[in-house]
Amino acid sequence: MSLAKAKELDSKYPTYKQEFAMPTFASLGITNPDFDPYTESIYLCGNSLGLMPKCTRKAITDELDAWAARGVESHFNHPDKSLTSWVDIDIPVVPLMAPVVGAKDNEVAVMGSLTANLNALLIHFYKPKGTRTKVLFEKQAFPSDYYAFINLVKLHGFDESHLIQVEVKPGETYLKTEDIKQVIDKYQDELALVCFPGIQYYTGQFFDMEEITNYAKSKSEDIRVGWDLAHAVGNVPLKLHDWNVDFAAWCSYKYLNSGPGGMAGIFVHERYTQGNSKTDFNPRLAGWWGNNPEDRFLMLEEYDPINSALSYRQSNPSVIDTVAVRSSLEVFKKVGGVEKLREKSLELTQFLQDLLTESKFYTPQSDQDSSKFGFKILTPLNPEERGCQLSICFQPHIDDKAKNVMERVHAYLHDHAIICDERRPDVIRLAPLPLYNNFEETYLATRRLFEILEKISSDY
Repeated sequence: MSLAKAKELDSKYPTYKQEFAMPTFASLGITNPDFDPYTESIYLCGNSLGLMPKCTRKAITDELDAWAARGVESHFNHPDKSLTSWVDIDIPVVPLMAPVVGAKDNEVAVMGSLTANLNALLIHFYKPKGTRTKVLFEKQAFPSDYYAFINLVKLHGFDESHLIQVEVKPGETYLKTEDIKQVIDKYQDELALVCFPGIQYYTGQFFDMEEITNYAKSKSEDIRVGWDLAHAVGNVPLKLHDWNVDFAAWCSYKYLNSGPGGMAGIFVHERYTQGNSKTDFNPRLAGWWGNNPEDRFLMLEEYDPINSALSYRQSNPSVIDTVAVRSSLEVFKKVGGVEKLREKSLELTQFLQDLLTESKFYTPQSDQDSSKFGFKILTPLNPEERGCQLSICFQPHIDDKAKNVMERVHAYLHDHAIICDERRPDVIRLAPLPLYNNFEETYLATRRLFEILEKISSDY
């Protein structure tokens, strides 16, 4: 793979970085005499925090202006008649979000934060009964998910034995679908709930969501299947309704670029909300924003849930956070959606993989010798089994931070304004995003990576 090949691919696949504010050497506080201070960074960290769409600034300023001009009256009488009054601020965002996750409009709500939403959904969908009390998830789940699961079962009077975790087999770097199905088989009479990430945060693996969902549900109609889509939403095409998923939760500040701590979202299959009525509904954590909007301000002591995922909302949404989500989703719509971006993403991540595997420092996943100097890729090498991210594990492992290979590589990349995510002790996650990354800068990032490995190789 060459720079010429990178430029050829860039002529074929457009970049949309003009829609985003790009950090520079100067804005990052990096002084490097080999680069002009206003040289743009190579930002490969959208899997941690997406860059700011330029349109977001105006979207937020418009609402600050409304607050300044009319205060509380902007809830029902926005000074800019082209914009939504605050009482309904999240409603126009739903039809923008639904296609991103492959849902009907009535199955999506933009609300809350990821773990708060996940907890609310778990409490609603975890219905232990008889011997069916166990929760199945992965051994390396993101800590927030583990904390949610352990407290979920304890709230019902159970202990850790009611958590079933699927673990990566020795000598492998990610879970196989067959491994998950075997555990489902083993505990099929004891499972109440199955919950995995759409994409595993550490390895970047894209789980076969449709296969796992339908396999678990084929064992019993009493098994509920949900997904944490923090690293999947905006990254890979999703079809939650068609895949028969029961529920899902996600954040929006990674691939959806809504800003740090931005408004999150949920999916609840319509079969759970279409029967809602004042007298017949599935109890959930509830608040007045999920109640019949026509009666909301009558302050009635009568729960009348909305017949959609909106009924899971508890409080009025943050206006600022909501318009930040909306502005980014409008960019997604403008460029053709996730399916269109996926075409470039597959090529871009494969290009990165090809560059890495051509290096003399590359060690195949099957090589168990961890004393070799270099790196291996933890992420599945099959493009269909991953999103934008490749997770690189450096070796040999050194406890001393000053001598640790990953730490030295990460510091060198940062000094060259190549922004990526480190996961101690030995992993760097590289995420070339189709929205604002291109092939040439991906090529340059690997050149810097190989440069530092060459410089430090003699030390090991």
